[in-house]
Amino acid sequence: MKPALLLFDLDGTLSDPGEGITKSVQYALLKMGISEPHLKKLEGFVGPPLQVSFAERYSFSEEEVERAVSYYRERFIEKGMFENKIYDGIPDFLCSLKKEGYKLAVATSKPSVFAEEILRFFQIDRLFDFVAGSSLDGKGASKTEIILSVMNHFQGVHKEEMVMIGDRKHDIIGAVNTGIRSIGVTYGYGSKEELEEARAELIVSSVEELRGLLLRNTVKL
Repeated sequence: MKPALLLFDLDGTLSDPGEGITKSVQYALLKMGISEPHLKKLEGFVGPPLQVSFAERYSFSEEEVERAVSYYRERFIEKGMFENKIYDGIPDFLCSLKKEGYKLAVATSKPSVFAEEILRFFQIDRLFDFVAGSSLDGKGASKTEIILSVMNHFQGVHKEEMVMIGDRKHDIIGAVNTGIRSIGVTYGYGSKEELEEARAELIVSSVEELRGLLLRNTVKL
């Protein structure tokens, strides 16, 4: 069945936010008394909810997580949000999908207010029918909850007609948990092994390959 609704992760799928996220995490850690000079080591923060990453990686308490996120946002709002590059071919690809009649949604663990600002920055906000993200306090940040929010918005679309597209295991796990199909992309921050282990139904290595799947009707999910 050809999908009718495509759910796109934002970070690592539509754009590469690595510089802004890692530098903002680095800034937050320094304010917390932790020096991390190597940004490469902080790339794991791209994708998962911030609260989860700070807690898991640094064993922060709930209060410390709250402080770290607050510090992170000091820098992220000022400059980190825009230290971000849209992947080559994405704007044209999205325009082509719209012309083909697809409904498009963003499904991100990033707070909705930031996601919407980033989409406007790249001038692709008009191409999406719905943007689902978390709240600023971190609630509703799991990809399962995000996908359920999209499903609730598009109640006339059957789950068999939905496909989640993302670069990390959280995107695929969310799709599995909600019973929708999934495509993993390896041009972002997740490896092929990570996506396979999470049970992605298809895996592509480039925007061009993803375009071919969805616009040449070669999707067999």
